[in-house]
Amino acid sequence: MEVIQEESIDALASLEQRITRAVQVVTNLRSENDQLQQRLAAAQQDLNTVRAERDEAQAASATSRSEHANLEQKVRYLSAELEELRGERKQVKSRIEKLLNQLDLLSAS
Repeated sequence: MEVIQEESIDALASLEQRITRAVQVVTNLRSENDQLQQRLAAAQQDLNTVRAERDEAQAASATSRSEHANLEQKVRYLSAELEELRGERKQVKSRIEKLLNQLDLLSAS
């Protein structure tokens, strides 16, 4: 009967050890799960931040492209106007030279 009691005690001790290990494993897994959940939440927050920054950068890029297009159009307009003014200046200079020549002719006569 003592042998049966010792075997029962050994089996009970073995069962107790396995249950203790199982509890430790479950506790460790829960702890790891909590850590992973925190890391996931932090990664999602980082992702949201990066997406917001990307959206801001895209908006700024679109604004810059629009401003660039407007400036290019303005440069073309001002270049055309400058060429027109240069042409007018040549005409005025030519007309003044003709008038001065006519005044010289009047003075000489």
